[in-house]
Amino acid sequence: MTSEQTPSAGTREVVAEHGTGETLADLLGDRVVDREEHLNAEAFVVRADEVQETLRTLRDEADLDHLSCVTAQEYEDRYETIYHVKDYDDPTREASVVVPTAKRDPRSESAAPVFRTAAWHEREAYDLVGIEYEDHPDLRRILLPESWQGHPLSLDYDGEGSQIVTFRENANPLEGDRRVDGTDTMLLNIGPHHPATHGVLHLEVTLDGEIVADVEPDIGYIHRCEEQMCQSGTYRHQIMPYPDRWDWGGAGLLNEWAYARTAEALADIEVPEYAQVIRTMSAELSRILSHMLAVGAYALDVIGDFTATFMYAITEREKVQNIVEELTGQRLMFNYFRLGGVAWDLPEPRAAFFETVRDFLEELPGRIEEFHDLLSGNEILQLRTVDTGRLDPETAKSYGCTGPVARGSGIDYDIRRDDPYGYYDRLDWDVAVEDGCDNYARLLVRLREVEESARIIDQCLDLLEDWPEDDREIQANVPRTLKPDPDTEVYRAVEAAKGELGIYIRSDGTDTPARFKIRGPSFSNLQALPEMAEGEFVPDLIASLGSLDTIMGEVDR
Repeated sequence: MTSEQTPSAGTREVVAEHGTGETLADLLGDRVVDREEHLNAEAFVVRADEVQETLRTLRDEADLDHLSCVTAQEYEDRYETIYHVKDYDDPTREASVVVPTAKRDPRSESAAPVFRTAAWHEREAYDLVGIEYEDHPDLRRILLPESWQGHPLSLDYDGEGSQIVTFRENANPLEGDRRVDGTDTMLLNIGPHHPATHGVLHLEVTLDGEIVADVEPDIGYIHRCEEQMCQSGTYRHQIMPYPDRWDWGGAGLLNEWAYARTAEALADIEVPEYAQVIRTMSAELSRILSHMLAVGAYALDVIGDFTATFMYAITEREKVQNIVEELTGQRLMFNYFRLGGVAWDLPEPRAAFFETVRDFLEELPGRIEEFHDLLSGNEILQLRTVDTGRLDPETAKSYGCTGPVARGSGIDYDIRRDDPYGYYDRLDWDVAVEDGCDNYARLLVRLREVEESARIIDQCLDLLEDWPEDDREIQANVPRTLKPDPDTEVYRAVEAAKGELGIYIRSDGTDTPARFKIRGPSFSNLQALPEMAEGEFVPDLIASLGSLDTIMGEVDR
């Protein structure tokens, strides 16, 4: 945000004091043509040609500077785009901007000139729903090839129709030896099956000599229609197994919590305190699983260290997997959370389980010191990561970056603390923030977060050990069939391993959602890669991509 965009102190104080209701309505004035009440925030309906001015006003005057999610959907009589905006300093201050468009011509103004992260979100809305966005910098499909017929989330989509992907979809865009400023350029394809891409990600890299002149992430290779599958499942029983599959790096319990928090808000379910403590402990174990894989794989990416750091990280990860397996019965696809609580209590004998976890926690500080010796103190790794992949705070905010990527750029944003859920607000822990804005800072954040997760787990163990036996309630009394009121809408998020994992649900009065939208943190974080890599060398690009710790299951969904 530039100095010209910074809201005045008076405006910020008024908005902070009065929240996002009447004050924001007064601020937006005649742009608001209607208002809705979503469970998480006030929603303002604006015309399709007022999107940019509305969002610019909310960003500059109300300091709602975080476009966390964009949801597109089709009704019987209209299309609709919802922009979910928050305050990076206080995410409990939020609002929704609802933009309806005509059924016959679904066309709306693009939000990309205001929030750069909107570019990918709107491309996805165009690709899957069919809404076109004027003034968009690059409106084309993002998950499906350009030759795809129809939009899979539109009401009239023919899923039985044939599809043909032509050769030109994979043609060299630099064919004909195009020259840029009199220099030779070359197209370098990295992926979609390159080990450095951490999954089926394709990078189309334009090189000027050995310098990265342009890089475009090409996604959609592992799109599994997770949103559509959740829309076909029942709230109570059939959706919960899916979130684990959005992040196969071990963060599945965090993903389960994202769905649980959203559905519980939708159905007004209150989770027992005992179950909240178990959720908090298991979620932090899941975070350690994810970060250990991220740290070990980063050593492999940057300095080719397989025998030491990578195996050290996998060793620690295996210890955590054994603990989580004993708790949940699974090593990766846990399916442990339930709406209203968790599936079952701690394993018996409880004393043996507590001892196993405490043994791991006692050994962890020494292991973290070894990681610092092998990684953060490694001169070669420092040469590869310090001052490479730079991402300044304002650019990170414009792209909607969250998690260790944002905190590595000095953005003190963590939903566990800033929009508390579970038992986090009653425990003693710190948010790990580094202001280096480079690849090195993002590595340090993840190592520090492992230490903070251990502090949280240790306190949860103390609570669980002393919890009265007759008060160990693991689930609320949830109806067997959940049918929220029609047109009830909610967006909720948790602090997943990669950042803000949010879910939007709209109900239609049945036991399945009418719309289920997943906001994967890796989707927004990955969009910032060109900002980090352009003007640097190819090895720096690999280091920058690895520092994002993307997981393609939550990018493509």
